Amino acid sequence: MTVMAKKFPLVRLGVVGGGQLARMLAPACNNYNVQMTILDPSYNSPAGQVAFDQIEGDLDDPAALQLLCERSDIVTFDIENIRADILIALADQGIEIVPKPSVMRLIQNKFDQKCHYRDSGILTADFTDLSKKSSFSDIEAFGLPCVQKTHTGGYDGRGVHIIRSIDDWENRLETPSFIERFIANGTELAVIVARRASGEMVVYDPVEMVVDSRLNLLDYLIAPARVNANVLKIAQELAKKTVESFATPGLFGVELFLTNSGDLLVNEVAPRAHNSGHHTIEACVTSQFENQLRACLDLPLGQTDLHGCALTANLIGEVGYVGRPVIEGLDQFAKIANSYIHLYGKDECSPGRKMGHFTLVGDDHDELTRRLASIRDVLIIRGDTPQ
Repeated sequence: MTVMAKKFPLVRLGVVGGGQLARMLAPACNNYNVQMTILDPSYNSPAGQVAFDQIEGDLDDPAALQLLCERSDIVTFDIENIRADILIALADQGIEIVPKPSVMRLIQNKFDQKCHYRDSGILTADFTDLSKKSSFSDIEAFGLPCVQKTHTGGYDGRGVHIIRSIDDWENRLETPSFIERFIANGTELAVIVARRASGEMVVYDPVEMVVDSRLNLLDYLIAPARVNANVLKIAQELAKKTVESFATPGLFGVELFLTNSGDLLVNEVAPRAHNSGHHTIEACVTSQFENQLRACLDLPLGQTDLHGCALTANLIGEVGYVGRPVIEGLDQFAKIANSYIHLYGKDECSPGRKMGHFTLVGDDHDELTRRLASIRDVLIIRGDTPQ
């Protein structure tokens, strides 16, 4: 048997973006003796606090991206709102970028993404593009209610507008966009998939996403999703088919709708670590972040088995406060067994801003939702200045 020997550090990993996703990738890099350098414009970025090195620069600055590539053996991302054209040019020069920048460009445009699913035989909600000539009668012919989505730039509830009436149409988003069917009373699921360059893939248990309708943000997730075993299996297969269609290594968060009639539809895909996989840090054999790193390094992917059940909830900035973050109830939280907190190291807290998350691990869903309710009574994060 031939044993492959590798020198330390194994690689220098560059990450475009220094937010919480890169911050949570850092422990996996440290475990593998990988030097992580990030590019971010903020001096004290969440990932910059824990990375090996940081380049301060804009994410769309060609010179800064070039410098990151020069200091890295492999480059990946913690955000998709970047200049894919620059990264495509760098990849053409031989820079190894995971996932492929061409896939990043495709996914950045949600209309192109939807067309890709349709052309690849992947089930997705019906949709049609809007033009400057589109009228409310066109919307009525398509069917109300419907969801308007911007081609680019939308995330965390931004770039989405529900149209139910002429008044909603008059207040539509004035930017290139499309409309798709509104999935009434459906269940939102998500599946994390990792893929190596060789085509090896691993898939995590589907999770159920419970959305805060006020903020249009994830409120909490439950793993595994509270659906029958057949739906879980079909969701995993659909997520794998979706990721396979991109033909690139990387880590992907595949968002799905489960309709009332039992159909599973692909909503959209994030070509990076995803908040639907944060529970994997404590609740799975291998976290999504370690498998993201393994996919970048082209190492065999880790097991994705889930230990019992898990629940992850966002810590969102409290309404009515801004400024430096203040956390209340941390001492009470620390007394609760099998409960884990992650604070993202952000300098400023504002209403609705993601400041961290916590994960609960246990034996059944009901136990976890009861613990969630008690924690929410005491654990609060807010700014230090009343508005």
